Amino acid sequence: MPKTILVTGASRGIGRAVALRAGASGWTVGVGYGNDRDAALQTVARVEEAGGKAAAFAGDVAVEADVVRVFEDCERVLGSLDGVVANAGITSSAQPLTEMSAERMRRIVEVNVLGTLLCAREGARRMSTRYGGRGGAIVLLSSAAARLGSPNEYVDYAASKGAVDTLCIGLARELAAEGVRVNAVRPGVIETEIHASSGDPGRAERLAPTIPMGRTGSADEVAAAVVWLLGEDASYTTGAILDVTGGR
Repeated sequence: MPKTILVTGASRGIGRAVALRAGASGWTVGVGYGNDRDAALQTVARVEEAGGKAAAFAGDVAVEADVVRVFEDCERVLGSLDGVVANAGITSSAQPLTEMSAERMRRIVEVNVLGTLLCAREGARRMSTRYGGRGGAIVLLSSAAARLGSPNEYVDYAASKGAVDTLCIGLARELAAEGVRVNAVRPGVIETEIHASSGDPGRAERLAPTIPMGRTGSADEVAAAVVWLLGEDASYTTGAILDVTGGR
């Protein structure tokens, strides 16, 4: 049965890859995005080319009113949700904690932690049988940084993703009896735009030799794990944190 899902941060990278893979399965996809409307509309067009239905919804995941509006608009336009992928996240330039500003750390936490909490809350409110929903699945995007720590690079980002891991475990147990499964995917070094946006476009290529499989991963390889967790083949899987890291 086709699903309706909302993917945040779906204008590029892993979020876009999830949207496209879901579209190829005939799913209806809400494409959440922050500022790049043109890129979001490109994702919509590609989802529809792949066989799905899609619409784009703008909002800052760190702003509660935006998150609520995005979820409301998505359900109004596309119908009741069966799944939510809390993918939107940011990092910043590589530096040790001693050199980081409070403004930088605050924004990382607001987007990666508060934003994920708000999206998970809104998804749970709509899908939980306790609130009259029909059940569903939430997939949180974490990072291998949560267990590696990212010293001298992004310890603030790593700490924010550690919080996502904890949220996955707690919320999965909280919602297990309410028809909502909650899982997380921890990507490793993946070829996406996030490296360039953090000021280090060559990072993925530089780290490739340190990965046991000897290569970086693709956004589509992460998307495959996410879509599996959203689907019925993962019907007995909740509270899991799945590494997609090439062994790193």
